[in-house]
Amino acid sequence: MTYDTGTRTGIDIDALRARIPALRAGVAHFDGPGGTQTPTPVVEAITHALSNPLSVRGSVAPGEINAETIVRDFRLAMADLLGAETAGIVVGRSATQLTYDFSRVLARGWAPGDEVIVSRLDHDANIRPWVQAAGQAGAVVRWADFDPATGELPVTSIGALLTDRTRLVTVTAASNLIGTRPDVTAIADLVHRAGALLYVDGVHLAAHAFVDVTALGADFFVCSPYKFFGPHHGVLAASPGLLETLRPDKLAPSTDAVPERFELGTLPYEALAGTRAAVDFLADLAPDTPDTPGTAQDRRTRLRSAFAAIEVHETALRERAEEAMSQLDGVTQHSRAALRTPTLLLTFDNHEATDAYHFLARSRIHAPAGSFYALEASRHLGLGTAGGLRVGLSPYNNADDIERLTAALSAFLRS
Repeated sequence: MTYDTGTRTGIDIDALRARIPALRAGVAHFDGPGGTQTPTPVVEAITHALSNPLSVRGSVAPGEINAETIVRDFRLAMADLLGAETAGIVVGRSATQLTYDFSRVLARGWAPGDEVIVSRLDHDANIRPWVQAAGQAGAVVRWADFDPATGELPVTSIGALLTDRTRLVTVTAASNLIGTRPDVTAIADLVHRAGALLYVDGVHLAAHAFVDVTALGADFFVCSPYKFFGPHHGVLAASPGLLETLRPDKLAPSTDAVPERFELGTLPYEALAGTRAAVDFLADLAPDTPDTPGTAQDRRTRLRSAFAAIEVHETALRERAEEAMSQLDGVTQHSRAALRTPTLLLTFDNHEATDAYHFLARSRIHAPAGSFYALEASRHLGLGTAGGLRVGLSPYNNADDIERLTAALSAFLRS
């Protein structure tokens, strides 16, 4: 799906929006960081999974074969999305649940005096599980701070904390509150030199950028498909070899194979079918090139092209929104990190962010307010637990959405 402009390098936003039924309601959605709206192909994939024979996985009955096929296709799709191995793709109820599970498993190897580094930039799901696991193991928690003025998380803020007792470093690949994208690759290099593991929260990044877990240097990478057009569940990617070294609690009859040893109970097959469709939907956004119009390409290559086009579109909209917000009196924009997602956090001199949220909702604009579980980040910004108004852009946002938001906020500030 592309603009018919001759260069054919952009995304046809009108065609994209037409495939997302929820947008027909006329609401301008700036709530993508909390979950995107769902495209028709994803809905159809879920329906198809539930409308055909479905059973526990196996190779005999039709329902067993269908379940096995769904799981296989899901792992292939997520491996393509993340640049991972299929045997390293783990399913979980949510990224939070996966992180809690892996924190318990990893903490078994920690001893009193060992150290864990967490970042104040992170969502609490990549902080609290590790803080609690460290406390139970007698390990020391060290905190890496970001610059509240710029939103940047310097690599040195983590490097300065590393010692020969560091066992794990956790960091976000992109802040769900202010969009900051730390230099994860540089952080990974320092972490691995110290002999520690790196656990990366990629929930916010995976919706906006092409991910390569190997290039990032992430030992563990978690994301949530519902942030990029899919259903609600979590996914973790790690090397199968690393997963083989970890022994989680599990039922005696359940398989000990990787990655299944980490997946408790029967998998949500319909959700996995929807996630595979979401990855295909993203790949289908890849623009044709002048040299090879319509040429069949592998899904990973098309995903790279699609995310390049998505980043161009979202960056242009983010810059337009930031410029518009800068023209409004009494509005503070938090985070000017050099590399960031299209996510703005706004506070107001004489108004509460929650009041702005309600005002906008009456104008059929959804931009929620809060700290969005990035509790430490909100506090470090001086915003306490209240946070601010989050304007999160997604691929289906357009210039009209920005104009509606600007006009409505202008009216709010006059009220």
